[in-house]
Amino acid sequence: MIDSMQSISEKLEQVRSNIAQACLRSGRSVADVKLVVVTKTASIEAIKEVVRLGCYDLGENRVQHLKQVAGEIAEFLEKEDSSLPENVNWHMIGHLQRNKVRQVLKMSSLIQSVDTLRLAEEVSINACKLGIVSKVMLQVNCSGEPQKYGVPVGAAVHLAEQITTMPNVKLMGLMTMAPLTLDKDVVRASFVRGRELFEDIRAEGIAKGDFSELSMGMSQDYEIAVEEGATILRIGSAIFSAV
Repeated sequence: MIDSMQSISEKLEQVRSNIAQACLRSGRSVADVKLVVVTKTASIEAIKEVVRLGCYDLGENRVQHLKQVAGEIAEFLEKEDSSLPENVNWHMIGHLQRNKVRQVLKMSSLIQSVDTLRLAEEVSINACKLGIVSKVMLQVNCSGEPQKYGVPVGAAVHLAEQITTMPNVKLMGLMTMAPLTLDKDVVRASFVRGRELFEDIRAEGIAKGDFSELSMGMSQDYEIAVEEGATILRIGSAIFSAV
């Protein structure tokens, strides 16, 4: 863990520069790529620092940690007398159990990890009870790895169609993870599969204009994800961890 706030600033600047270069290589606008800073390994002071540095989209893998850090960051923003926003946007990016859906809906602005019909139904039921419309993304297992969560590629279109029929749920796009490997061709192939599936669903008119986000790429592979069309990146260790 990095103790130096200057180091966090430098690493964040490097990540942003790498994103800009990847956009340049692929003919994309930086404005079309959102950075979600993953906070699972970071101290609360480090999280406060990235917020001060303009990162207002934060991601968490575990519900219990989300509850803790979201509460502390809310208190920090309430007390901070500055130009910072009143709230940040929390993204649930980890595996979500159905019995924890209600807790997450009260804290997150986007659930990126909906991967079964039953989980989507639970989100819809609880969102209805809370009087809200929950924004979700469909997590797809584009790498085909048995240990990974996510709906299989072949079942994704049908599940996306089912989710769009549910009240109180808005399907915003797809989320996927590449294999953890140094083989860039393998990583790229997984992201290409994700982009092609995303484009197929859009072409079908599923979820209509709401379906606009493709969440791909983490600390080890985000530049490839940008080159292959990601609109959301989930980056933590490249900002918070020591080299």
